[in-house]
Amino acid sequence: MSVDVIWLVFCAGLVFVMQPGFACLESGLARSKNSINVATKNVADFIICTFFYLVIGFGLMFGDSHYGLFGGSLLFFNAHSAELVAFFMFQLMFCGTAATIISGAVAERMPFKAYLLVSALVSLIIYPIFGHWAWAGVIAEGQGWLAEIGFVDFAGGTVVHSVAGWVSLAAVIIIGPRIGRMGPNRVAFRSHSLPMATLGMFLIWFGWIGFNGGSLLTADERVPLIILNTMVAGSMGGLGAIVVGYWRGGRVEVADLINGCLAGLVAITPTAHCVGLASAALLSFIGGILCLFACEAIRKMGIDDAVNAFPVHGVSGVWGTLCVAIFGDLELIGTGLGRLEQFGVQCVGVTAAIVWAFGLGYVLLRLADRVVHLRVPEAWERIGLNVSEHGESTDQLDLLRRMDRHRRTGDFTRPIEVEADSEVGDIARQYNLVLERLSAAKAEAEQANATKSRFLASMSHELRTPLNAIIGFSEMMTKKYFGDLGSAKYDDYAGEIYRSSTHLLDLVNEILNISTIESGGYNLSKSLVDLKAIARESARVASQSVREKSLKLVVIGDNDAPPLEADPRAMRQIVLNLVSNAIRHTPSGGSITVEVSIVGDLHILYVRDTGEGIAPDWLPRLTDAFATSATNPYLAEGGVGLGLSIVKMLVELHGGTLSIDSKLGEGTEVKVSIPNPWTGTMP
Repeated sequence: MSVDVIWLVFCAGLVFVMQPGFACLESGLARSKNSINVATKNVADFIICTFFYLVIGFGLMFGDSHYGLFGGSLLFFNAHSAELVAFFMFQLMFCGTAATIISGAVAERMPFKAYLLVSALVSLIIYPIFGHWAWAGVIAEGQGWLAEIGFVDFAGGTVVHSVAGWVSLAAVIIIGPRIGRMGPNRVAFRSHSLPMATLGMFLIWFGWIGFNGGSLLTADERVPLIILNTMVAGSMGGLGAIVVGYWRGGRVEVADLINGCLAGLVAITPTAHCVGLASAALLSFIGGILCLFACEAIRKMGIDDAVNAFPVHGVSGVWGTLCVAIFGDLELIGTGLGRLEQFGVQCVGVTAAIVWAFGLGYVLLRLADRVVHLRVPEAWERIGLNVSEHGESTDQLDLLRRMDRHRRTGDFTRPIEVEADSEVGDIARQYNLVLERLSAAKAEAEQANATKSRFLASMSHELRTPLNAIIGFSEMMTKKYFGDLGSAKYDDYAGEIYRSSTHLLDLVNEILNISTIESGGYNLSKSLVDLKAIARESARVASQSVREKSLKLVVIGDNDAPPLEADPRAMRQIVLNLVSNAIRHTPSGGSITVEVSIVGDLHILYVRDTGEGIAPDWLPRLTDAFATSATNPYLAEGGVGLGLSIVKMLVELHGGTLSIDSKLGEGTEVKVSIPNPWTGTMP
């Protein structure tokens, strides 16, 4: 067996490595819900291509030429020699590459069976016919019409890559963009795994050694430079992407860098045998730049190419094919044409590829769309083709399903199962912690709702009582039930109306005050106040209630105590609320003591009563809003549960503290401590 055969078979193996490379690249760039489907299509298209290329495609491409349009021999391929077998294997890999490029462009929205049909059309008609035009005559009689006029495409920049790119463009135009990808509310889809896509790019790059190196069909001294040109081209295409990235946005995106490298490899493919190293570097650098501008252009046109197959393979393939005339050594090209003539021929070949691959591809795919529908149903696309097409799922999708079940049912009691030592497991673990916090918040909210319900019930009673009194006594006075208004009873009724109105006003003020304090809208207006004088004033205000219950109320303390720097209005409310609360909950005949004392720089206010006292388990809740006496069996009825809550808030606004000590059967002591920065004497 000759060295040339061994080299060609080896290069066929290298090109085959491009198949897993494309699988990693395309599934990595796709979203996770479609990654399995994309990888599966890369397997299936090679299967379809092998069958149709073996039976008909190879003969149409390399059989005896009929009018330079198609081959008519070598159908139903049967091996005649080692050389022919090696050549077939090498060309089969090229056909598989052409088909698999399309799978990335239509990713995430083309049905599996429709893609099988597209692969069949490419390997049966589109790729072999154009390949015959450019490459026929290698192993059979007659050349294709493009080869006859001098068209050169060394390793398939147009025959393989540009043809696949133009078919990809026709396909994505027909099936349209993915849901949410274009339009005013478009979003940037997140790739499944950029490291996997990068690995795929390197595998493709590695396979390109065989792609270009084997296209000589012989192992001679020209191979090393072809391979070196190929390796440099990938790097220079990536450098072009880096330059554009920093020029355009100040950073280099991973997908753009991948596309730049691949574009450089595509650009060198038609010219790898006829350019020097400097020319290879320059044309590939430009190819990487052109690719990124083409990516941006099709996005602005509303064309959704999932992996930018058309810019990478179509645009770069066209550029590389034209570079045969621009940069190529005319002697190595060997067509006998001048540079301008060669450029014209290269333009004819590029145009023929566009008309054939895009034009025929568009027509065939339009017809196919009527038979198999080239777009999956919307529901399938939203859930992802992994599940809808293959019944497969991923850890991420399973996690999202469980989260969605929580959203739909509102039942957060069942946590998500956690898989140890995995990224998804870490996400699930954190999500479960959020669920725990949410459950606690829900319990707190339910408790708050229950408290508010009790408050509303109590408030309803508290408001109705003075209102009914006002209405009743007003009616008696209006209708003169007891004669003329000069009757002494009307004076009593007027007093009741006054007290009931005052009580009602106090209730409303308490509600407004607590709302104002909680919202941060209560502004302190400090001045020097005499806390003991305020205590005496509060005692006078409460004297009527004290007399009605036969209570003893005394105010004690140092008459020479220094003044307190505080808000007078707030201090009056604090003292009056505490005194009123003590009156309400002290049985008839009891006593109440209000004491003001100075300890260091603290002003301390004590309000003590001889009531029945409060149970120890109730003490921590007394200053909670709406903690009414109706819920405490040890306290008398009355109040809406806002007095102590307001007192605590006002005390804390002054930087002070409030504490409550109580013993059942003995009484209660409320202690208020407020710091006083002022140390002078009263004027």
